[in-house]
Amino acid sequence: MAEEQFIVSARKYRPTTWETVVGQETISSTLQHAIDTGHLAQAYLFCGPRGVGKTTCARIFAKTINQQDGNDQEDFSFNIFELDAASNNSVDDIRTITDQVRIVPQVGKYKVYIIDEVHMLSQAAFNAFLKTLEEPPPHAIFILATTEKHKIIPTILSRCQVYDFNRITIQDMAKHLAFVAKEENIKFEPDALHVIAEKADGALRDALSIFDQIVNYCDDNITYDAVIKNLNILDYDYYFRITDHLLKNEIHQSLLTFDEILENGFDGHNFINGLGSHLRNLLVSKDPITLKLLEVSDNIKSKYNEQSKLASPKFLVDGLKIIGETDVQYKSSKNQRLHVELALMKLSSLTAIEGEKKK
Repeated sequence: MAEEQFIVSARKYRPTTWETVVGQETISSTLQHAIDTGHLAQAYLFCGPRGVGKTTCARIFAKTINQQDGNDQEDFSFNIFELDAASNNSVDDIRTITDQVRIVPQVGKYKVYIIDEVHMLSQAAFNAFLKTLEEPPPHAIFILATTEKHKIIPTILSRCQVYDFNRITIQDMAKHLAFVAKEENIKFEPDALHVIAEKADGALRDALSIFDQIVNYCDDNITYDAVIKNLNILDYDYYFRITDHLLKNEIHQSLLTFDEILENGFDGHNFINGLGSHLRNLLVSKDPITLKLLEVSDNIKSKYNEQSKLASPKFLVDGLKIIGETDVQYKSSKNQRLHVELALMKLSSLTAIEGEKKK
């Protein structure tokens, strides 16, 4: 069998049309509408965290701007210029662009300049660029992208239409990972894709990188257990177990479960933060109105639903206060293990106190 060159999923499945952009529907439709109606600004600023589609949308926007006159078959790649300001941030780099800007495009109506990580430009480069941004020729459109909007000088901001990109939701990411898995004929468990999406923390590019890593490890069958093991993540099951012990006032069992967690190489601080998220999820599960805030798979959602019926709102709120204090004091604690164990003892005692009050 001829060996095919492996292409990372983030590149292979990079969106090339507005329809394939993940999780940025509002921005996609607004930019599409601007092109359709011909209401184009001369400068755009795309802001947001890494891996959410800023450069991808800039490229799609740049490509479709020139296709509005029915030239769909024409290749307008020569009209698009990209500059990565992270590595090309000098005055000379900007001067190269400002010299090119004056030349009218040979094909199509517009020349589009995409400047990535624009906040990395030096002060002198910003000043050199500002003159062009103040009086750009009618055929030039600038698309600036940045992860750090606060570093962009106000004089540049005031000349741009600003679009804030959202972090991509876990639901949207898991759905996209399922699409990629089906395309690649890879078996998967939905819970496993949710864990990958959670780990990616709002960045689709990170989710696809983790996905590739897991595929190598799992041999084309992505299971929940394999993901947990490979990414060294504390399993939901630990938190459900330990919360059951806390609700039943079983101090010793909760301490033994924590010992098991430490034995498996997990950090106490990581555990206590995870337990805080778990109690928050239980609180959210208590009301159908807030249930939509729970970004987990349906299988895990039903487990939260069941356990939330056993926990009183007072237990959850008081528990979150204890965890908050433990989190703040963790780093300064001399005996961090004991610090977490004391928190577990306090949490276990909450149900006992509630029981006494009822009596």
